[in-house]
Amino acid sequence: MKQASTTSSAEGHPPPPLPGGPGAEEAKRRGLRRMKAVALCFLIGAAVVFLLASWAEAAGWPAWVGYVRAAAEAGMIGALADWFAVTALFRYPLGIKIPHTAIIPNRKQQLGDSLGDFVGTHFLAPDVVREKVRGADIAKSLGGWLARPENAERVTAELASVLRGAVTVLRDEDVQAVMEQAVAKRIIDKEWGPPLGAVLGQVVLDGAHHKLVDLVCDRSYEWVRDNHDTVLRVVSDRAPTWSPKFVDSLVADKVYGEVLSFAWAVKVDVNHPMRLALDRFLSEFATDLREDAETIARAEQVKQQVIEHPEVRKLIGAAWATGKDMLLLATEDPSSELRLRVRQGLCRLGERLASGDPLATKVDLWIEDAAAHVVTNYASELTTLITDTVARWDPRETSRRVELQVGRDLQFIRINGTVVGALAGLVIYSTAQLLF
Repeated sequence: MKQASTTSSAEGHPPPPLPGGPGAEEAKRRGLRRMKAVALCFLIGAAVVFLLASWAEAAGWPAWVGYVRAAAEAGMIGALADWFAVTALFRYPLGIKIPHTAIIPNRKQQLGDSLGDFVGTHFLAPDVVREKVRGADIAKSLGGWLARPENAERVTAELASVLRGAVTVLRDEDVQAVMEQAVAKRIIDKEWGPPLGAVLGQVVLDGAHHKLVDLVCDRSYEWVRDNHDTVLRVVSDRAPTWSPKFVDSLVADKVYGEVLSFAWAVKVDVNHPMRLALDRFLSEFATDLREDAETIARAEQVKQQVIEHPEVRKLIGAAWATGKDMLLLATEDPSSELRLRVRQGLCRLGERLASGDPLATKVDLWIEDAAAHVVTNYASELTTLITDTVARWDPRETSRRVELQVGRDLQFIRINGTVVGALAGLVIYSTAQLLF
């Protein structure tokens, strides 16, 4: 009952136009009229022959006239019967509401349901779809098409357009909120000490920190070398007030020389005790970051201070804006590194699929499983699309459109009915004459 009310309220919409536009529809209409005229001519011809043969038989013509009359009579009856049958599909014959006529307008809903059931049973069956997809060899065909550079560029351009559209539609506030909640928060919630200790320990173990130590030692030596007056002033400021100035100068020069010599020794000697002590310190610090609870807790405090700093929060908020601008520029520029790599990746993927790589078999299986999954779980929705669409069509317009599509061929039924009826009438009449 619910379906019927829905159908009734939805009826009245015309079916979609015929393929090819108004010109194609007008051509079909002319062809239909022409074939109707031909079928009508066969009927009129049979009627004329029947009348003439009847007159000739009444006038005493030879016996062969009876055969002609019988053939024409049967042909006329066959033509009328087939006219009635063809017309009854689309409308009431002569406007008379005879039962079981105007079948398409009156039974449009049942026909739509039957069509949907037929498609669902014979075309949307999982086995049928799997066999069709398996025989299509989609992965190889797709790979051959994708391996051509112009097609890979076309796909890349389409992907870039989709990505630009998605990035443009997204609101910066929403993305920033997601980044802070889903990304930054996950990173912040985890302890930083153990992973930092693991990284630092591996760096020290590999000796990757030596370049940085060399740089610090070089800069330290250069600073001491270029800041003689600063060292002298520091030493003089720390000297007792009763100490003579020349003594302070001598002490400051001696201290400066020792500091400069020490900085030089650390700079040039890779095995200097200072360097070795620094290595031990870094190694022990890495161990403490991984294992010492107090050091881990202090690292967490430092992390919290860094995260809560306004500049750091501002950096997190600006990360999306920067990434967005970079992404938009990369997608808009056909020669960008991003598009170039995507294009090359698509070409390589196409070559693998086209060359019979095992990946092609996997892709075919994925497509096959996906298609079977769709028809298994959504076949009813797909067939409902057919039945609901047919239900919305206006009955008379639907009948007219169907007649335009198949009516020309159906007129041959009328012609054949005339011819076959005439032959059947001739055979029956001849048999009767022979027997009686």
